[in-house]
Amino acid sequence: MAIQTPQAPPAPSRTPRAGELGTPQYRRLFGAGREVTIHWLTFLVTAVLVLAPVVPILYQSVRNQPLYAAGGAFTLSNYTHLFTSAGFGSIILDTLLFAVLTTVFALAIAVPMAILLERTRFPAARLFGQVLRWPIYISPLVLAFGWIVVYGPAGFLTSAVRESFGWVLWNLYSLPGMAFVEAVAQVPIAYLFCANALAASDTSLENAARSVGAGPLRILRSIVVPMLRPPMLYAGLLIFGTAIETLSIPLILGEPAGITLFSNFLYEQGIDSINPDYGLLGAASTFMLLTTIGLVVFQTRLLKHAQRFVSVRGKATRSDLLDIGAWKWLGFAFVGLYVVFGALLPMLALILRAFTSLLTPLVNPFDLLTLDNFRLIFDYAPYTESIVNSITVAFVGAVTVTLFGTVVVLVARRSDFRFARLLETTAQSPHAVPGLIVGIGLFWAFTWIPGGDLVRGTLFALIIAFGIRALPSAYGAISPATMQLGAELDNAARVAGADWWRTVSRIMLRLLVPAMLASFLLIWTQMIREYAPAMFLAGAESQVIGTTAIDLWTQGETGSVAALATLQITVTAVVAGLAGLLLKGKKHA
Repeated sequence: MAIQTPQAPPAPSRTPRAGELGTPQYRRLFGAGREVTIHWLTFLVTAVLVLAPVVPILYQSVRNQPLYAAGGAFTLSNYTHLFTSAGFGSIILDTLLFAVLTTVFALAIAVPMAILLERTRFPAARLFGQVLRWPIYISPLVLAFGWIVVYGPAGFLTSAVRESFGWVLWNLYSLPGMAFVEAVAQVPIAYLFCANALAASDTSLENAARSVGAGPLRILRSIVVPMLRPPMLYAGLLIFGTAIETLSIPLILGEPAGITLFSNFLYEQGIDSINPDYGLLGAASTFMLLTTIGLVVFQTRLLKHAQRFVSVRGKATRSDLLDIGAWKWLGFAFVGLYVVFGALLPMLALILRAFTSLLTPLVNPFDLLTLDNFRLIFDYAPYTESIVNSITVAFVGAVTVTLFGTVVVLVARRSDFRFARLLETTAQSPHAVPGLIVGIGLFWAFTWIPGGDLVRGTLFALIIAFGIRALPSAYGAISPATMQLGAELDNAARVAGADWWRTVSRIMLRLLVPAMLASFLLIWTQMIREYAPAMFLAGAESQVIGTTAIDLWTQGETGSVAALATLQITVTAVVAGLAGLLLKGKKHA
């Protein structure tokens, strides 16, 4: 009997169909081992990152001892203590009221501005549209400092009005005042949702209404506003959830007035407390986590019916912008008041405060010019290190999260991985986890895991925490660009003998460079603003701008806080400008 020499598998004699690329024959032919390893490794790393802050919180909430302590037993007394403790009911009610007022204020400002700038003949509409986007690059913490400098009890404008009239209408250190400041920070988000929806929508209904004699105001009221229900709903729920988890406004405006919301309740229980009750902190964190997850689920269910309002069709038509006559000048005043008094004036006053020893309407500020506020920052090493740390964390984090997020998108969207849908859901889920919860959860995780103490308190811990928060942003920035690339690119490379990794690394990644640059800018902006997880994770040598600003504020160093905020604004503006030029160059290439 003749012995046959093993032969190499023959090359495919025909072009395989797309569905055959996942069959065992072709997977063996094109190197499935590396492909499967990358898919599973991506999935496991994503799952670990998402679950790392959540599991310790859930576990601590049902333990009667800290996680790092020996022993301990299962208990539900932490939840009993939480819901029966004096004052917790008022904390929940105040938090809900704050979130509702913030949402109402933000939508009441953003929706009319979007309609005016996108659907009517509005003076300098393009300029206003660009200016309204600027606060996205500014931390709500910085914006709050600016508002205090102008509208606080000793603020520049407050002092001027009180000197002239003897009284003022506003009070930032109240729930409505806090909600309005938070709303100003959230207006750009609601504006972008509504403005983008209007810019992409079909105006055939408006043309039809105009043809039967409907006036501009009737068209706006009966057609344009109803079309905005989905973006208003999405933006409203997003703002509501953000208001529940925000820490900056409750911390710097609420605490001096004795107003405790859920976020600064967690802060007081975890950081300000001399002897923290970790079980109570775990139960409170779990309650906040479930609340935000519930809001996301509720949002998803409501938006299932958004197809009823679809107005972007295959044959879209554009019409002339609506002429609302003299009403446009009332709208101009409305938009101008927000831009000037809501965004520009607080920022200009904050920058001016950074260069003066005191900012008061009673003295010419140019007579009080000084660089002492900046000297305090640069002469004290920990403050200077916080700036370097923020830049380092933002840069390394933006690069890392963009690269990892790109791989996650490619595995979820352009592979045969059996759990691709679950990977996509997992990568997007951190947007339901508040920053404080990420910080608390990772603090316990690093305490619980052997060797975690080597990570806790380092910049690496902050990169992990900030990166978890930014992963959904990276996925959202890169996924649409991936979906626009035709599948024939993958198929052609696979037929030529390339395995999955060679295909995505040699072809897909190069085509996704513009989307990756946009993701980098988005994540850089998010990370340079981030500070909430660092409240629990940062050590003495890993403070960031946000934590240092809060520390300076508690010491009464208003000028140095303004100087630090000015430096953050400058760095963010420079990076955003360079990235914008790079993106523009890539588009023309």
